[in-house]
Amino acid sequence: QVQLVESGGGLVQAGGSLRLSCAASGSIGGVNAMGWYRQAPGKERELVALIALYTSNGATTYGDSVKGRVTISRDNAENTVNLQMNGLTFEDTAVYYCFLNTLFSNDWGHGTQVTVSS
Repeated sequence: QVQLVESGGGLVQAGGSLRLSCAASGSIGGVNAMGWYRQAPGKERELVALIALYTSNGATTYGDSVKGRVTISRDNAENTVNLQMNGLTFEDTAVYYCFLNTLFSNDWGHGTQVTVSS
């Protein structure tokens, strides 16, 4: 089984920055990508960022709402992905979920709350 542990969430003022991290452990096979989704109350989960893990030069994908404001990176040695978020607004308030996609399944972390205040 796979365990995904998120960290770095919290309260930040508008215009501020946060850095989220997700560490993966356990048995992982057929890995494709890892990244972040978010879900605000009453809304569907939304793509934040993904990074490929099956190549040394991981391609990245960003959601339209965060493109240009966030950067995803990986630490292969520690099976960790990081999400640097800048220029946060109230619209970024959500629970952020670490995500791992393999050929066989999707795995999710428990989520970390990000709250952006005025």
